[in-house]
Amino acid sequence: MESLEAFYKRKFDWIPEDIQNALGHFNVFRLDPYVGQNAQPVPYKRRDFYKVTLVLGGGRIHYADKVIDVPPNALTFTSPQIPYKWEHTRNARSGYFCIFNRSFFEGFGNLDKYAVYQPQGDRVFELSEAEVSHVSSIFEKMLREIGSEYPHKYDLLRNQVFELLHFAMKKHPVLSRPESRAPASLRISTLFMELLERQFPIDEDHRNLRLRTPSEFSKQLNVHVNHLNRAIRETTGKTTTEFISERLLQEARILLRHSTWCIAEVAYALGFREPAHFSNFFKKNTGLSPSVFRRQEGT
Repeated sequence: MESLEAFYKRKFDWIPEDIQNALGHFNVFRLDPYVGQNAQPVPYKRRDFYKVTLVLGGGRIHYADKVIDVPPNALTFTSPQIPYKWEHTRNARSGYFCIFNRSFFEGFGNLDKYAVYQPQGDRVFELSEAEVSHVSSIFEKMLREIGSEYPHKYDLLRNQVFELLHFAMKKHPVLSRPESRAPASLRISTLFMELLERQFPIDEDHRNLRLRTPSEFSKQLNVHVNHLNRAIRETTGKTTTEFISERLLQEARILLRHSTWCIAEVAYALGFREPAHFSNFFKKNTGLSPSVFRRQEGT
């Protein structure tokens, strides 16, 4: 999951001093410098913050089970619950976006109750020219307020975010378009493989294996575990568990062969709670215990 700190570092190469403010964080920007010829694909992942974007010129948003072609004038919503990948097209030319974390609205309402921030909710809304003018004026007010010295400016900014939320929910959403969609099972399978491989290699700087079970992967992808299992089976002929086990076994061999870690350290690095569980797993799949394998490999 991308943190606010990582987002600022990636996007602007700087981090605001008040980003850890107990009252939460809010900021608003013009989109112009980050679209068109300057557009860079945003990697598929979750973020730990909310985002509202007005994009003029279109683009494409990838979710685990669908792709939405964003129309030329659109208002979009993303949240920590939904992993996504934003692909700007060269036609995207302008717009605005604001970002804020959950703490910014603490005590002012539950954002997750609104449809635009729910897993099955609608998150992309096409705008007419008149609606673009209205939404742009809200973002312009945000830009003025964020730069002002008014002591209660963040109350106004919260109200302006709510204004965007309610404006969108009164509209009809943009539906995913069949002609733009790759088969959902292939897309889910590809994203699963990327998430699995992203956790490796295990080394001194990276000993934290976060995802080990099909249910953990399905939660990260925001799809039901049965949906994930069917997608993997349809596209590869293997089960999700088989893929995870094969990759763990591959990394276990590498660590036993090349690292100086004891077997317990290898077990914990691969996410096994007990060394005995790792030994049983390794022997079941190779016919050798980890210690015998290591001796045979001469390490």
